[in-house]
Amino acid sequence: MNKSIKASQGGFTLIELIVVIVILGILAATALPKFASLSGEARLASLNAAKGALTATSAMVHGKYLVSPSAKIKVEGTEVTMDTTTGYPAVTDASAQTIATAAGLSTGDYTVLTAGNGTTAPALTAGSGKFAVVPNSIVGTATAAKCFVLFSAGTKDLPPPVVTTGTSVAAVADCE
Repeated sequence: MNKSIKASQGGFTLIELIVVIVILGILAATALPKFASLSGEARLASLNAAKGALTATSAMVHGKYLVSPSAKIKVEGTEVTMDTTTGYPAVTDASAQTIATAAGLSTGDYTVLTAGNGTTAPALTAGSGKFAVVPNSIVGTATAAKCFVLFSAGTKDLPPPVVTTGTSVAAVADCE
């Protein structure tokens, strides 16, 4: 009779369940650091894409300006105010968001920071001809001081705008 009861029982013993849970815990502890750094890598890749979009938009607007000089150039349905001495976008607190919008950077993904909107990270000074683009997920954090795209307007002697990431070159560690 005992033999037929044991034959009909199935399942796992408590020891087997504990061993499986321990193995899953070890695997999770091993994989977790890799997944944690993926957010920094994704943020850095997003910044590099934003940098490329701003650079390309600036070049496209400049090309349109050379063909037909005007105080405003329309790109992607957005009118960009031009600096007529350089032929590139004019950078002011008011025009920064327009340039970012023309580059396809949505307010749902990025925040445009200027000296005029009270930003402290990254540090921007009024009238410097610069603005920063920061992913919305890190706005207001210490990470925003290192993980951003900086758009600096060109000058008469060096007209093309300079677009950089971070304080020099952002790294994955800066964006985590």
